[in-house]
Amino acid sequence: MRIAISAAETSGDLIGSKLVVSLKAQNPGVQIEGLSGDKMTSAGCKKLWDMNLVNVMGFSEVLKKLPSLLGLRKNIIDYFSNNKPDVFIGVDAPDFNFVIEKKLKSRGIKTIHFVSPSVWAWRQNRVKKIKKSTDLILCLFPFEVDFYKSNNQRALFVGHPLAESLKPRKNHINGKNILLMPGSRESEVKRLLPEMLLAISIMSKQDPELKFHLALANDELQDWAKEKINTSAVSVSIGDAHTRMLDADLVLVASGTAALELALVGVPMVVIYKLSSLSYFIASRLIKSKYISLPNVIANKDLVPELIQDNANANNIAKQAMKIITSDTSSLVQEFNDIHSKLSLNASDESARLIYEFINE
Repeated sequence: MRIAISAAETSGDLIGSKLVVSLKAQNPGVQIEGLSGDKMTSAGCKKLWDMNLVNVMGFSEVLKKLPSLLGLRKNIIDYFSNNKPDVFIGVDAPDFNFVIEKKLKSRGIKTIHFVSPSVWAWRQNRVKKIKKSTDLILCLFPFEVDFYKSNNQRALFVGHPLAESLKPRKNHINGKNILLMPGSRESEVKRLLPEMLLAISIMSKQDPELKFHLALANDELQDWAKEKINTSAVSVSIGDAHTRMLDADLVLVASGTAALELALVGVPMVVIYKLSSLSYFIASRLIKSKYISLPNVIANKDLVPELIQDNANANNIAKQAMKIITSDTSSLVQEFNDIHSKLSLNASDESARLIYEFINE
């Protein structure tokens, strides 16, 4: 059996490597080859093309590499058209992989896309392109399957890999520890951190025993952040958010994957979302989802406060934070545990099982 695979991003290489391990465990004789990074290669995928040829960020960088990207994609299509695999799996990177999937599907090759784009939340008309490109979508969230079914696209829920690596914490003792997680991108950190710092100034006056810590994703903005803090009341660390969240009683967090990570661990949070005026004007007209944070989307109700754009100000942040820090959060934590249970299906093993079922149909 031959499985073709394409992972064009660092996150895809990580998810893909776990999938390769599970595919080989369930069928030791399978041959897996394609576009991969170091993690997938170490897991047993034969690297025909290196992921670093594709893994670029930023509009100008993509433009510079566009001819080589288009050439690489054509090479992948030609190779697997002439050496037909039992299935082609595109791992995330929809803009790159859907084109390959569409061409191969039109040539009679079964196609699977692993990790749905957020088509349920915005640009929903993309589902037309998806239906032309892939036979089966493997989804990380159950609500994604509902969206695809309503659009007559075959999709299956496999669970979320994060639910395997992050577990609900046990026997947490409150210590009035507030963690700040303002995101990883420079633009969002510079937009959110000043409001967070003003908020903790308000909170400190209401309860002097509160302790604050800022977890930065990298050291690029460390000097800028320390200058903004300008007080010993807030300690700072780099790249250890997963460790820090285990001790936190509350986290002020930028909207994104981090909110899901906090829910899986079982940490109360206030979610903050703020864009430039132009970006928000555009995004607010494209987004169809009722909620922006994944805990609320998954539960389909207001589990955690969402402070968006103008509402993401210091007074509102402080008000919501103090409301949580002075309340019994046990029922909220139980809701988070339910989310963990819902997403914990052993995603890689379940995906591998469903892939083999699909191949053998």
